[in-house]
Amino acid sequence: MWISERLRARGGSSAAEAGTATIGGAPAAVETCGEERDLPVYAPAGLVWRPRAGDQVLVLKGGTGGEERYVVAAACREEQDLEPGELVFTAGDSSIRLRLDGTIQLRGRVEITGTLFLNGVQLTPLI
Repeated sequence: MWISERLRARGGSSAAEAGTATIGGAPAAVETCGEERDLPVYAPAGLVWRPRAGDQVLVLKGGTGGEERYVVAAACREEQDLEPGELVFTAGDSSIRLRLDGTIQLRGRVEITGTLFLNGVQLTPLI
């Protein structure tokens, strides 16, 4: 914190900027004050994410002068009935919603590979 305050006092910039992904994938290109390419993309452990061109993203700046940049997040979509503490994972038109009451809602085509259990009982495929 002290270092970031000192850098800001000397005309340094903030530790993060919002921008628009101009080239999706990883690495990504993002337009903030100018376009920067080949930015590494990071996500929370266990989650694999790649921004799409046009996504609003957050670019984290590191190094002593903010010369290292990383795409770390995307702007949240508006979910009108999302309660605080609930999660929605989206990709295109598909989504997984985890509700506070324990309900899991799936949207899109569901394909299951492997063994499926229902209340501890293995289901037999219909094929």
